Amino acid sequence: MKKGVVEYLKAHAGLDPVWMHMPGHKGSAFFRKYGYGDFLDIMVDGDITEITGADDKFHADGIIKETIDMYTSLYEVKQSYLLVNGTSGGIVTSILTTVPRGKKLILSRNCHKSVFNALQLAGAEPVYAYPEVISEYGIAGEVKASEIKKLLAENPDAEAVILPSPNYYGICSDIKAIADVVHEAGKVLIVDQAHGAHLKFFSKYGIEGMPKPAEECGADITINSTHKTLATFTQSAVMNVNSDRIDLETLEDRLQMIETTSPSYLFMASHDMNAHIIEEHGEEIFKGWKENLDYFHEEAKKIKGLRMLRPAGLDETKLNIDMSAYGLTGSMLEEELMKYNIFVELTTGNILMGMTGIGNTKEDMDRLLTALREISEKKAGEENGLPIVNGRCESSYPDFGVLELCDIPKKKKKVAIADAAGCICAASIIPYPPGIPIVCPGERITKEIIDYVIRYKGEGHSVYGVTDDMEVTVGV
Repeated sequence: MKKGVVEYLKAHAGLDPVWMHMPGHKGSAFFRKYGYGDFLDIMVDGDITEITGADDKFHADGIIKETIDMYTSLYEVKQSYLLVNGTSGGIVTSILTTVPRGKKLILSRNCHKSVFNALQLAGAEPVYAYPEVISEYGIAGEVKASEIKKLLAENPDAEAVILPSPNYYGICSDIKAIADVVHEAGKVLIVDQAHGAHLKFFSKYGIEGMPKPAEECGADITINSTHKTLATFTQSAVMNVNSDRIDLETLEDRLQMIETTSPSYLFMASHDMNAHIIEEHGEEIFKGWKENLDYFHEEAKKIKGLRMLRPAGLDETKLNIDMSAYGLTGSMLEEELMKYNIFVELTTGNILMGMTGIGNTKEDMDRLLTALREISEKKAGEENGLPIVNGRCESSYPDFGVLELCDIPKKKKKVAIADAAGCICAASIIPYPPGIPIVCPGERITKEIIDYVIRYKGEGHSVYGVTDDMEVTVGV
């Protein structure tokens, strides 16, 4: 029997799965509902290149420009750019545009690994802003404006600030307050809004109870993974320039350095479909999405032993579910949900995170609620009807504190991770997901980190920067 990507995808689609993970469209039904079934039927025939009449992504003046102009209008910004290598490409572009070689970048310590890659490409020096920690779960909370203000005062030679908002769990920072302090210092604010491409449209249609988008809060550049929660294909994103602080000519030059010269027309077609669907049906879609989320949360309150992580300012499209009252870790709960053909985005420690999107339906919410009810009833029966008050779970990321920061090593070597305590990290060590480094180049590796990584790898998780032979890269 044949094995491989094709056979896996065919088998998976045959499960009639519930998509509580990216991408946001959740499958072909969404596109067919809004009139694009005919395109799906000929999609492979649309996998073309830049032939005459098909425009040129980097010198757009035809059909691609029409789609770009739609996003500029939809997001109400100075200029939008279609990305075909994810938000990562936009992040690297924005940093190369705003931070000259040898200068400083203030960045939230829980930034995505693409920010750390950009630092190396730019030859820039990092200055870390530490987000608040939700200690109960060991996950990063918001970045405070006061933290950014302090770092700007201490580092007047920093050129720009970048942070994620929402972060992977949907926790948002006060971008308006941060933008004010950044601009008061004469600097540029970049917001990695990979997980918040949808926020503009909840705001645009006057839907209450959602955080405001960075585009409306003073960010100079925002990068949105439209594939995560909206209806573009995986690997597509939109970068928005919102102010005159950004030199568009420089940005466009850096973008063409980063992106492929063979952009996928299928990705760009998905941008086009997404824009038209939002333009024509956006109010109905986003109001329905919010109603479904409110319905889920009300019903979830009734399930014994289940609690939801819902701090102030949360992007409610992320469903952070905790059933540790029954001794279930996030990964254990994921295994239970997979028996119902429900597939989720992320598990860390106690938390299982389901990522909803523009294509999720009330039926999806009902299937998830039914599964959670049955899991609760089963576990309550096993425990004589009483949830375990102190579950046997632990936080997602232990709090390693502020690591000692040294010069980033120029000479490198591989060593066994067990022998790396006290060494200076020369290549980021990154549990994935969520793709946030626990040790960055220039930081000193501690025994606590080594113990955590060895155990995390032993549980079958991926950790970038650690080889199959359990080696890491350190300075000589």
